[in-house]
Amino acid sequence: MAADLTVDDIRPCLEGAIPAMMATCDLAGVPNVAYLSQVEYVDSRHVALSFQFFNTTRKNVLQNPQAEILLVHPHTGGLYRLQARYLRTETTGPLFERMKARLSGIASHSGMSGVFRLQGADLYEVERVEHVPKLDLPVTTRGSGLLAALRRCSQQIAHCTDLGTLVHTLLESLEQELGIRHSMMLMVDAAGERLYTVASRGYPASGVGSEVPIGRGVIGVAARERTPVRISHLTAEYTYSQAVRESLARTGHADALETAIPWPGLREPHSQMAVPVFASGELLGVLFVESPETLRFSYDDEDALVALAGQLGPLIRQCQLHAEAPDDPVSPGQRTEAEPPPASQAVSEPSASGSPLLVRYYPVDGSVFFGVDYVIKGVAGSILWTLLQEYASSGRCDFTNRELRLDPRVRLPDVCDNLEARLVLLRQRLAERDGGVTLEKSGRGRLRLRVSRPLTLQDMNA
Repeated sequence: MAADLTVDDIRPCLEGAIPAMMATCDLAGVPNVAYLSQVEYVDSRHVALSFQFFNTTRKNVLQNPQAEILLVHPHTGGLYRLQARYLRTETTGPLFERMKARLSGIASHSGMSGVFRLQGADLYEVERVEHVPKLDLPVTTRGSGLLAALRRCSQQIAHCTDLGTLVHTLLESLEQELGIRHSMMLMVDAAGERLYTVASRGYPASGVGSEVPIGRGVIGVAARERTPVRISHLTAEYTYSQAVRESLARTGHADALETAIPWPGLREPHSQMAVPVFASGELLGVLFVESPETLRFSYDDEDALVALAGQLGPLIRQCQLHAEAPDDPVSPGQRTEAEPPPASQAVSEPSASGSPLLVRYYPVDGSVFFGVDYVIKGVAGSILWTLLQEYASSGRCDFTNRELRLDPRVRLPDVCDNLEARLVLLRQRLAERDGGVTLEKSGRGRLRLRVSRPLTLQDMNA
């Protein structure tokens, strides 16, 4: 029975809660036993060990690739012996980066940040997993409940037809079904250099529009390496945060104006996990969760979020296509409620009143300010400026996704860009700013601009 065990059966032993031990021998048969900083799950027949020092263990493995690893189950106290054979050392790539991130958390937790530096990920083939006979505690059954919760999450997001509803439902279901209170969804920009937040949950401020460079922190590394990254202890090296800026420079120059939206993440996250989201092999974004608790996310949680992300990617693509698809055919002369009238028959909102709102636009980066308050930049900023120009010139309030994609003023990148995600971001930012301008969905692929104050538009390059 013991010989039939695989690494899958003992994954909780690899969480690092209890240090593992490793025994090796040199060519003369002299044994050496040492503690391991990290044992990383790879698959049912492979694990990776952290290579940090060129010590006796390292020398022995290079001479004689056979090793035995002793693991302790953190819940039952069960002992498991692995007979393993060294294959190779990886110094770059997804496996190395996952281990580097986790080791950083372990080092920070143990006060060894200056000592624990990963030089490589040593890959081993596990030839045998043996349970060491002794009295163990009963096995917990959390996994079955997690599977049922995952099923409910999957069912809830499966019926979403627009991106805004999809990401809101996703983060809500993570909290209600999986107990994950702090989460966010980020999308990759067209240039593939940054990720921007389109939705968050559990934070005092939403941080919608905040950005993370590819390769920075847990989120950026997960995106760059296209692999889940999970950390179970507080670590300064992999925590991405930005200080909230106290004020804006008021010199009137674009480079002196604040355009960084504060990052909404926890100040001291003790557990974090970032899972990349794909559609047909293309990276769309990253699903990120965190917690103030140490060891909050297990391998089972990682499996659940990876499975959810696998469904999420195609749903995002479907929402994008649905948003720009033509409405169902209608009879001649018939008009759907959400369909905007032609430009010549544009419908105006009720007359705006109150103090004028100064809207400034900086074409250099597409940034838009309401007075001195920063609103948005980039593609979303160009969209907002285009809508406001149309409103100011003709009173027009109704628009379609399709016309925005074709409008050269929006300056969409030549490569594919998720317009729907930009619109979700813009709608949320306008709602949060409460500056007298809002943007609402008025039907499939249709938007309605609402303006409650007189506008003064100022192009800063004009």
